[in-house]
Amino acid sequence: MPSRSVRSDSPFQPSRRALLTSTAAGAALTGIAGISGIAGAASARAAEAKKASPTRHIAFTSWSGADLGFGAFDRTVDYVDPHGTSSTPVTYELASWTSPVVSPGFGLTELVPSWNAVTPGRSWVELRVRGTSAGTMTKDYVLGRWAAKDPADGGGIHRTSLAGQGDTVATVYTDTLATRTGFTLTDWQLEVRLLRPVGSADAPTVDFVGAMASALPDTKKVPVSAAGPGRGIELAVPTYSQEVHIGHYPQWDNGGEAWCSPTSTAMVVDFWGAGPTADETAWVAPSVDAQVDFTARNVFDYTYDGAGNWPFNTAYAATRGNLRGFVTRLRSLAEAEAFIAAGVPLVVSVSFKKGELTEAGYGTNGHLMVIRGFTDTGDVIANDPASHLLADNAQVRVVYDRAQFENVWVPHSGGIVYVIAPAGRALPTPPAQANW
Repeated sequence: MPSRSVRSDSPFQPSRRALLTSTAAGAALTGIAGISGIAGAASARAAEAKKASPTRHIAFTSWSGADLGFGAFDRTVDYVDPHGTSSTPVTYELASWTSPVVSPGFGLTELVPSWNAVTPGRSWVELRVRGTSAGTMTKDYVLGRWAAKDPADGGGIHRTSLAGQGDTVATVYTDTLATRTGFTLTDWQLEVRLLRPVGSADAPTVDFVGAMASALPDTKKVPVSAAGPGRGIELAVPTYSQEVHIGHYPQWDNGGEAWCSPTSTAMVVDFWGAGPTADETAWVAPSVDAQVDFTARNVFDYTYDGAGNWPFNTAYAATRGNLRGFVTRLRSLAEAEAFIAAGVPLVVSVSFKKGELTEAGYGTNGHLMVIRGFTDTGDVIANDPASHLLADNAQVRVVYDRAQFENVWVPHSGGIVYVIAPAGRALPTPPAQANW
């Protein structure tokens, strides 16, 4: 389940996504080189160090520009929008692109896609993935049906994930392909479908698509990373409180605690000067921080019934000006510091008991916030849209203890981030196993 800001004053219950990350990843580690069998060949001290910091396999692969060669609209399919007002199928012309087969070099247990698309008129896009498990190709799993606008706003379909796709090998939790316990995928392949109504001249375009594959250890705690190049840097990301929006627009999950993801996305999009105009938000009432309501509407997943679908948020961001957005995982705050040093804020997914992140003033089963910088000593400067559960933008900027923050982020969501920046902006040099 995609993260949303859920208050947790009762005993902490991990979100379905947190449980998914730990159980699937833990099962997948059997047989991965370097995780087990080292005690006999190394000192006890080395073995303990390895146990304390096991390998976090994360690999991000993407294609853009000329790599994306879509064919002609030479097929047709019928589709009934499950959230529309009619049960009559609409016939669409279809063109598609299929990625090369990607072998990440480890048995993956989770995969999250990303795409940047334009969907004029009533056109839309669909993302699918397949892979190989134990030498056998899986079926196709649908990872999203997406249009930039809803039908009420001139778009073609209600953007949606697809439930009920599970089989013995894997399932899809809203936006994440996850293998069943005991199964891994040795490779994966995306298919991107472009759809437009028969006879329409409108055609969607996709200029960036990728996916993050991972296999993570079942660790409850990670060692604090050493402070690095982000120390003493703070980016001027605007502060918006999700609590200001409590009760807004029940049809898009009622604002407040459900809007941590769109509020965080709106902060970063506005940081880049790409937020919606006054004309675009004229429908919002009350109009305080209307860009948050606008974002929630335009990232909303009608099957999940929430605004926390990760790739829907980054796909929305990529419709704003010249921005590019994608979802990946980072291994530590040291990697996050490299982005801050490059001038790129990050949206991160965390969860914690009340008191586990001492300056927060609440607990949550799943929440998104923005890393905007680091103090001189390496603590995290965050824009937390739920800070102290107060409807006050002045409360949003919070400094969080580095060790506490790293441990409510990396083990709990696997280090999930939204990377949103202008297309062509230089990102940090990725590590050898590239996760961006």
